[in-house]
Amino acid sequence: MSPHRTLATARRVLEQLQHDRRTIALILFVPSVLMIIMRYVFNDATTTFSHLAPMVLGIFPFTVMFVVTSVATLRERTAGTLERLMTLPMAKLDLLLGYALAFAGLTVLQGAIASGVSLGLLGVTVDGGADRVLLVATLSGLLGMSLGLFLSAF
Repeated sequence: MSPHRTLATARRVLEQLQHDRRTIALILFVPSVLMIIMRYVFNDATTTFSHLAPMVLGIFPFTVMFVVTSVATLRERTAGTLERLMTLPMAKLDLLLGYALAFAGLTVLQGAIASGVSLGLLGVTVDGGADRVLLVATLSGLLGMSLGLFLSAF
């Protein structure tokens, strides 16, 4: 394993994602949009929404990151890019960690945006504080990303 190769892989993944605006929008904004839709579904029952929102804020980032990382790795495999990368003197761990680093940065942004929308725009209040909501949203996104990469690796 080489840190240089891992960082080069992460840079390549981020450069590819930079050209795929739909995936970036899916990662960054879909959990927030789903929270807004859920707010309007529970328009008459604001206390129900306030109780459900912190829990659902953990589910949406998990699901989105699981799907995106699984599809991204599958896309690499079907396009033949993964096979070309594996011919290089690169360990499989370098490849997985590179993907993990690239998507982890996006997961932190996703958690911050979704938490900000939920706590600020939608007015959700929690007893534990905003920092814990941000932590849970980010960790659940990281878990979804990790599971997506893990399952795609096998």
